[in-house]
Amino acid sequence: MQTLTVALADRAYPIHIGRGLLGRAELILPHLKTRRVAIVTNDTVGPLYLEVLRTALEQAGVKVSTVSLPDGEAFKDWETLNRIFDMLLAERCERSTTLVALGGGVVGDMGGFAAACYQRGMPFIQIPTTLLAQVDSSVGGKTAINHPLGKNMIGAFYQPRLVLADIDTLATLPDRELSAGLAEVIKYGLIRDPVFLEWLEANLDRLVVRDPDALAYAIERSCRNKAEVVVADETEQGERALLNLGHTFGHAIETGLGYGEWLHGEAVAAGTLMAAELSRRLGWLSDADVGRIEALFVRAKLPVWGPSLGAARYLELMSHDKKVEAGRLRLVLLRELGRAVIHGDAAQAELVAAIEARCR
Repeated sequence: MQTLTVALADRAYPIHIGRGLLGRAELILPHLKTRRVAIVTNDTVGPLYLEVLRTALEQAGVKVSTVSLPDGEAFKDWETLNRIFDMLLAERCERSTTLVALGGGVVGDMGGFAAACYQRGMPFIQIPTTLLAQVDSSVGGKTAINHPLGKNMIGAFYQPRLVLADIDTLATLPDRELSAGLAEVIKYGLIRDPVFLEWLEANLDRLVVRDPDALAYAIERSCRNKAEVVVADETEQGERALLNLGHTFGHAIETGLGYGEWLHGEAVAAGTLMAAELSRRLGWLSDADVGRIEALFVRAKLPVWGPSLGAARYLELMSHDKKVEAGRLRLVLLRELGRAVIHGDAAQAELVAAIEARCR
């Protein structure tokens, strides 16, 4: 097991990464306020892993309540969120009860948002079971639900007390979900870690076939990058926005097609190529640089072309992005491979051209 720390002073918390962690209650017990937890999972993950976690906690003397949500981005909404509150109230959970989110990014986002809201805040723990959640969404305290006009537009910054990433849960992950997680892994190399980018170019095929040593290294390196950024800019006033490379375009794809039609990582991959194309048009990346990015995503079995929604529709959806400031769209672009910047001065004609160039 490897352990990293998200060093947020008195709210610091560990990220444990390893195999066989799900049944190790001793890793969880120090982070509980009382011997009472409420586990939020979904109908896909629950049948696979809920019993292991529940049994370990109950054998350690913890009272456990559970709720299972329908699986998928389409259910990341108020109605489904209320199912968590219904369970918490019906089970008479107190403010000191710890909410445990067992699942992928949707479960983690919704569980964290529910924890931030219930009785004005209850402690929570992230136990991510997808690659995307293990390397990105479980770390850093971003929690949210979707709105028909925009993804993740309603939420809160609310840090967990522990992130427990059991690599063994990736064994049951569908290939498409594994690829979606690789989009976020590649992102770290592109925005701030050129050495990791070179490692990914040499080792991506090992990740695709789920080599456990390669996965462990990629998860640890990704979490280390994420933790450093979160500590420097917890509420995304500056540097943390760089973690959204490809996300402004990608969120437009997810919203425009309908939540769940494309997986988040798939949309981010196509969106990253749009950001790379705009960076090329600004003179920051070469054709060869864009080719390197595209080759990585192709090897990860991810889309490198966005759906043809029309540039006007993309721009309309992107206008709801959380990085819009004073009515101006700010985009995360690449000054070079391994160095991202926030840019708010791209001409609309260049933006339209970049979108159209990367759509099919």
